Amino acid sequence: MKISNVEAFAIKIPREEGSPEALGGASSATGESAGPGAYSAYFIPEARHAFKSNMHETLVVRVTTDEGHVGYGEGQSCVSPETPGTIVESLCRPALIGADPFDVEYLWQHLFEGMRERGHPTGFYVDALAACDIALWDLKGKALDLPVHKLLGGRFRDQVELYSGCAGRDPDAAADRAESLVAAGYRGLKLSPASDHRGTVAIAAAVRERVGPDIAVMVDVHTEFDTAGAIRLGRELEALDVYWLEAPVLPEDLAGHAAVTRALDMHVANGEWYRTRFEMREAFERRTCDVVMPDIGRTGLTEGKRIAVLAETYNIPVSPHIGGGGLLSIAATIQLSAAIPNFLVMEHGHESYPTRCRYALEAPQPTGGAFPVTDAPGLGVTIDDDSLERFSSSA
Repeated sequence: MKISNVEAFAIKIPREEGSPEALGGASSATGESAGPGAYSAYFIPEARHAFKSNMHETLVVRVTTDEGHVGYGEGQSCVSPETPGTIVESLCRPALIGADPFDVEYLWQHLFEGMRERGHPTGFYVDALAACDIALWDLKGKALDLPVHKLLGGRFRDQVELYSGCAGRDPDAAADRAESLVAAGYRGLKLSPASDHRGTVAIAAAVRERVGPDIAVMVDVHTEFDTAGAIRLGRELEALDVYWLEAPVLPEDLAGHAAVTRALDMHVANGEWYRTRFEMREAFERRTCDVVMPDIGRTGLTEGKRIAVLAETYNIPVSPHIGGGGLLSIAATIQLSAAIPNFLVMEHGHESYPTRCRYALEAPQPTGGAFPVTDAPGLGVTIDDDSLERFSSSA
């Protein structure tokens, strides 16, 4: 069996009107309004520093063999999916055509080495590798009629526990949303509150009061604080029994993350920005977190499993990041989460998930705040190729 084709699809799906991601009224970089449900040029929201889109955007890769087997993968690209798509078409595709699709780990290494010396050991290039890697695991599972978690080493659990993102910068609105998520079965909630100290504490306090003491509450501050400010904030959040403080300082500030981790009794979580075990190694050695959050849409399954193994040697639990990831990234994360001993909990977007499933005929469905682990072959997803092409532009 040989790989006969590798195709990249830059996916752009309008968000459901009224969803948290579609709301906000932020201004685009060109000054145009980005109202509910509208599409605009990429923009940086007020009080944040990361580009966003009012569309759900990601990169999907389809790998086909000469025997007719097909696998699908995703590289998380919530802005500019055409960029890693071009990498797939121009660099990954020629290297993969004619290869044995079962040589998954070799092919990841082969592609990674292809640009490592040229100074691209991370970023969009590795996102493109992740999409190809996930597609190869999906293809291998379907060809063997086995779920990917079996190929990764076996099932450690029968369900993958979830927490849901709980957006909102108004305390009452955040508490209302939190209450509805708890009613839907979630036992964990992650807040993405205001970037100022006082507003963050007010939102966390309102949610804690509404949901009571038995629900895990996490707070993600998106690297908005310096070290001293993060420690001060963390101590107030500890008084509210917040489980973790996520991404407290800038990604490059390993010393700052380590200082925050040492100073607080609560957990510190980070790592969504790392794509390889090589980046993770120093973070683990310096103990920059208590919980690591690799994003499988950025690492792929091959490197994601290696990162989980490395984390286990430091006795660090894994809570996979999803963020802007789409259906295939989510499905791959379920498979990895089932197959590692040090899994803690997985991120999930309860309200946005239907949008992310719009190019699928069959997709995993959460029940009571968890994804069941099934024996469906591959990633357990059936893609509608017509919908995939309808929501995509050629890379």
